[in-house]
Amino acid sequence: MTHVRNAAMALVALLLVVGGAWASWDSAQHVLLAKGREHGTLTVTGCTEETCSGTYAPEDPSSTRRTLTIEASVAAEKGVTIPVVVKPGTGEGVRTGWGGGLHAWLPLGGALLLAAPVIGGGLRMTRTAWSLAGAGGALLVAAFLTL
Repeated sequence: MTHVRNAAMALVALLLVVGGAWASWDSAQHVLLAKGREHGTLTVTGCTEETCSGTYAPEDPSSTRRTLTIEASVAAEKGVTIPVVVKPGTGEGVRTGWGGGLHAWLPLGGALLLAAPVIGGGLRMTRTAWSLAGAGGALLVAAFLTL
């Protein structure tokens, strides 16, 4: 019976971490693998609850200026200029640099924090749980400080 409980707890923890990584990869891939993608700056002109939009100025002079949207964050307010990379085939931008990279991995940080009690309480692996919680918390704090 103990093996079944351990297997169930390990599966739940694995699903949490894999789900967080999967959710993060949608934005993180554009930041981490930005070579060959369109780069520029976005000057925020307005924000809604979920997104901010503004005028995009590409680094490549042959590209055209247009309006892009970006995921809203605490650092995106009207008039702020943000370095972005454009998601191919869309009108969406992703913040680049350390702040953008850490912001993209926020779902993984939350998943690590959620998996820590499962690993600590369910699997009785307290050191591993504290390590995961520390890594998740550090990721969240670093993203907050860099934005």
